Amino acid sequence: MNMIWRNSISCLRLGKVPHRCQSGYHPVAPLGSRILSDPAKVFEHNMWDHMQWSKEEEEAARKKVEENSAVQVLLEEQVKYENEASKYWDTFYKIHKNKFFKDRNWLLREFPEILPLDQKTKEKTGESSWDHMKTNAANCFSRMYCPPMTEGENHCKKSSDSSDGQSNTRPDFSNLHFEGHRKGPLKTELFPGSNAIFRILEVGCGAGNSVFPILNTLKNFPESFLYCCDFASGAVELVKSHSSYRAGQCSAFVHDVCDEGSPYPFPDGILDVVLLVFVLSAIHPDRMQGVINRLSKLLRPGGMLLFRDYGRYDKTQLRFKKGHCLSENFYVRGDGTRAYFFTKEEIHSMFCKAGLDEKQNLVDRRLQVNRKKQVKMHRVWVQGKFQKPLH
Repeated sequence: MNMIWRNSISCLRLGKVPHRCQSGYHPVAPLGSRILSDPAKVFEHNMWDHMQWSKEEEEAARKKVEENSAVQVLLEEQVKYENEASKYWDTFYKIHKNKFFKDRNWLLREFPEILPLDQKTKEKTGESSWDHMKTNAANCFSRMYCPPMTEGENHCKKSSDSSDGQSNTRPDFSNLHFEGHRKGPLKTELFPGSNAIFRILEVGCGAGNSVFPILNTLKNFPESFLYCCDFASGAVELVKSHSSYRAGQCSAFVHDVCDEGSPYPFPDGILDVVLLVFVLSAIHPDRMQGVINRLSKLLRPGGMLLFRDYGRYDKTQLRFKKGHCLSENFYVRGDGTRAYFFTKEEIHSMFCKAGLDEKQNLVDRRLQVNRKKQVKMHRVWVQGKFQKPLH
């Protein structure tokens, strides 16, 4: 019967996707839809949503990036930052533990696809979400029919390799080899979460700032399972030692997503959701496409890859000093960790090349305000939702 539910849940999820993933739909802002209509009131709140930049502001940001990119890090230093990336992040978590980042309680509002069934359905009907799902799953299976997928407005189109036409002058790290590859796929049939009918993977889980808001909600969905991984062993230990960690519904493990020779502790093609939030930006640009290609293989047909990361000209990019630039829009912080800043065109190109259909791809612009110092700072993030085709 579990196998029936697994196959049938795909039907249910695909039926909801067009409603929950509209390409042109702007998500509910995590901090509320606070729109600045009167510039004189800009210092009345800490954050304003959905800000539009003037041409002057965008030109000033572009010039600032030109200035801080004029001096690049030496090649031998770049190789060190690449080869020792996990060590820098491990040191970061040893110093900050779980105190640096806040829990992402906004996550489920931005990405309701994380859950197998909308919590509102349970509240409205008063019935168990899983009873509701089982009933519909049985009906779907008995009919042997899955409702067709409604196409979004912005499906993947052919894109050029470079979204801005600029030449690629950075050193090529795409062929770097890792030591200690584990050869061959995992062949065992039983694996953590093998009995679940809805499975989620968070890539780059850190200290668990996404894991635990999700895991706390999954208490209402006992037959779902959350995987989470990070290549910093210290981060994974923080997750596993947390009081809210439940091994029966979550598996945290050390994994380097750039190492294609390292298998996941579960087979390909079984995940309903892959969560990639503020992780891809820490990976060398030459390796990003390979990472997305591999994650795409983990999704079942109809599964969703949910993405959020730094956007071009975010205040973080503008604050870098000369000598911290590794390559175009790619920087190293003082602690050795790195950050890339994306355009939506780059995101479109990479995820579509991985064979995924674009359901959402937008730039989220906010204005952050320091009321005490009377300082305004532009925040820019890129957010996308990408679905694996049925066939």
